[in-house]
Amino acid sequence: MNLLIIEDEDLTADRLEELVLQYDPTINILAKLPSVRETVQWLKETRSSGRPQPDLILMDIHLEDDLCFRIFEQVDLPVPIIFTTAFDEYMIKAFKVNSIDYLLKPVNYDSLAAALQKYQSMKRQFSQADLESLREAMGIRKVEYKTRFLINVGTRLRTIETADVAYFYSEEKITFLVTKDNQRLPIDYSLDKLTPILNPTDFFRANRQFLLSLPAIKNIHTYSNSKLKLELQPDPKTEVFISKEKVSSFKDWLDA
Repeated sequence: MNLLIIEDEDLTADRLEELVLQYDPTINILAKLPSVRETVQWLKETRSSGRPQPDLILMDIHLEDDLCFRIFEQVDLPVPIIFTTAFDEYMIKAFKVNSIDYLLKPVNYDSLAAALQKYQSMKRQFSQADLESLREAMGIRKVEYKTRFLINVGTRLRTIETADVAYFYSEEKITFLVTKDNQRLPIDYSLDKLTPILNPTDFFRANRQFLLSLPAIKNIHTYSNSKLKLELQPDPKTEVFISKEKVSSFKDWLDA
């Protein structure tokens, strides 16, 4: 089995590796990664190079640059995951993204061994030919992103294809969809609800107010405090910034 460890504390990552190899010395630890940025980069590079992919991931939730859920926004990750964290507040969210177990720190041998046995037991129930059934049993399904929106325009209903959307923005607790030909239409979604249902290859959450598509970006300018300033098309009539904390993930998104 190939296993990937995503953990920002070196001592904890080493301890997890020790426990895994205590359970089964034949398990191949592919890497130990501390951040969202490095994990996304590693996953992209290993896929393009044809190197071995992880069969299972041990993943901390609080990483050194962001919450681990940002990883799922940037890459397709159809791999079963055992979450390891000091917090129990993310349990529901974790089980929506391929989780087969949720271990609270400090992780001990018995709890980790039980989680690994659970994964192997589920895997043994299915042959390689029935991999899709295994994925469904683990709660892992192919992600299907939203392709159109039904919108009320006065007394009429109309649909807008997602491919025709330039960006979404929030203003005074109302979310607007802006099309490439500059139609601005209110929709019944918050930006928080839109983010996980849109393909992360096509849309990026720039800040609390804007969720934008790549074709909407007209120009990118460096700004003070390591921020980036964006010019969008159509013009939103307000300044749009990428914060210092999101610059790295934004550049990764542009370079995908």
